Amino acid sequence: MRRAEETVALSRPPRAVPSASVGSALVAWFDRSRRPLPWRRSHDPYSVWVAEVMLQQTRVAQAMPYYERFLARFPTVRSLARAPLPSVLKIWQGAGYYSRARNLHAAARQIVTERRGIFPQTVDELETLPGVGPYIARAIAAIAFDLPVVALEANGRRVAARWWAERGDVRSTAVTKRLVQDLEGVLPRRHPGRFNEALMELGETVCLPSHPDCPRCPVQEHCRAYAILDDPGSLPRRRRRPPRPHVVAAVVVVESGGRYLVQQRAPTGLLGGLYEFPGGKLEPRESPRTAARREWREEVGSPAPGLTYVGVVHHAYSHFTVELHAFGGRIPLQARPPPQSSQAWVRPEELMQLPLPKATEKIAEMLGIVSDRRAREPSRRRPSG
Repeated sequence: MRRAEETVALSRPPRAVPSASVGSALVAWFDRSRRPLPWRRSHDPYSVWVAEVMLQQTRVAQAMPYYERFLARFPTVRSLARAPLPSVLKIWQGAGYYSRARNLHAAARQIVTERRGIFPQTVDELETLPGVGPYIARAIAAIAFDLPVVALEANGRRVAARWWAERGDVRSTAVTKRLVQDLEGVLPRRHPGRFNEALMELGETVCLPSHPDCPRCPVQEHCRAYAILDDPGSLPRRRRRPPRPHVVAAVVVVESGGRYLVQQRAPTGLLGGLYEFPGGKLEPRESPRTAARREWREEVGSPAPGLTYVGVVHHAYSHFTVELHAFGGRIPLQARPPPQSSQAWVRPEELMQLPLPKATEKIAEMLGIVSDRRAREPSRRRPSG
């Protein structure tokens, strides 16, 4: 019987269960229960901005050590603007989505050069900064400057979708606009920034994606999904994610006179600005060894030395996975080819000062180039061919 009533209820225009009091109730719960996260120590716009950029598509627990490290190295927008980009990428290393670090750096320089270091305060001004979209602009405006705006990210979308029993695609523009309007209707006039933080906190700790902890929810009486559904966690409706592409590549690590050849990736795009060993994707029906020799010849401009297969490294990035077959070699110092414009022969200690993709770092550890980190056990399976 409940299912039939549920179907009828959802087929009608949704009744606005959340009332204006939900905002003050949520803020009161947040004041009592909020976690002592490092970015909550201050509402300084710079620290709020760094946190919001870092938290995009990154879990709170994963982001915290990177946030602490970044703020320790670049405590102000001026210190970030003064830093060379490779230093910024090195501090960011491991946090993923390196375009976020590049945009932070570019935006910091814009704030210093065009605004004399004064942080923009309105949503429109904030959106002129590189990498600052509607959500981050509204989050900074609300949390740092207490402006009455709604900043809607994944957690907030999920909470709002359940409050109003939204059945549409919460990623669509129309549904997002509708949810923002609904939330603006319950946004408290006092402390709108705390309301936005509380909405995120509720989604992070109570109103979870698959198994919401409804008995612990401080505002369950305002939730339409809780009132009419057997499983409030069935909303919002989830879309299947396509499988991540898998890349198989060969990497060539050559030593000459105690130095190793590395090259810098293009400044934009995937892993932009980071350094790696020469190498690239296998072509169709190409063996890893053949690919390694071809890539060295194409990227260095000379025949590859004798190569020894070392092992394979697996790594998962946010949008793809990699399988890197590593080959080692040695060239006499007098025969060492000169580096191309984006290349350099570096000592091991210099290598670890460069910003590196995680998979490159794993290869360096596997080969024993780096001795001050715990080695990981690679697969020693010999590739075919």
